[in-house]
Amino acid sequence: MLRNIPNCYTRSLLLELLDERGFRGSYNLVYLPIDFNTSCGFGYAFVNFVSMDRAEFFMSQLQGFQGWNTPSDKVLDVTWSNAHQGFEAHVERYRNSPMMHETVPDELKPVIFVNGERVAFPQPTKKPRAPRTRRRP
Repeated sequence: MLRNIPNCYTRSLLLELLDERGFRGSYNLVYLPIDFNTSCGFGYAFVNFVSMDRAEFFMSQLQGFQGWNTPSDKVLDVTWSNAHQGFEAHVERYRNSPMMHETVPDELKPVIFVNGERVAFPQPTKKPRAPRTRRRP
């Protein structure tokens, strides 16, 4: 889990950062939660690595990172996720969730990779409900 990501960061910027730092092919799932109302990130992301060794190496290299592609004073905190561990757990968590609904733009969805190349996310096992959005007064 990556914490303290600038709120204006997009999934594309995060993937660019991972790849520029030499981790292309080292991860197989990336999800950067975004607020549907504001289109801003919540400041954290989930990245699943293909091995424990690659995850630990990533943690050692990017803990404390501050070289964002956008103005920010945030300091990256890299930790193990408490909620979900492993590729299968993440896929099962997200495949039927509202963020996979057809109305959600692709940039806001979790993505998976095989050998550094994006592949289709497994189909839902039931129709995802539309995400809830708050109405502004």
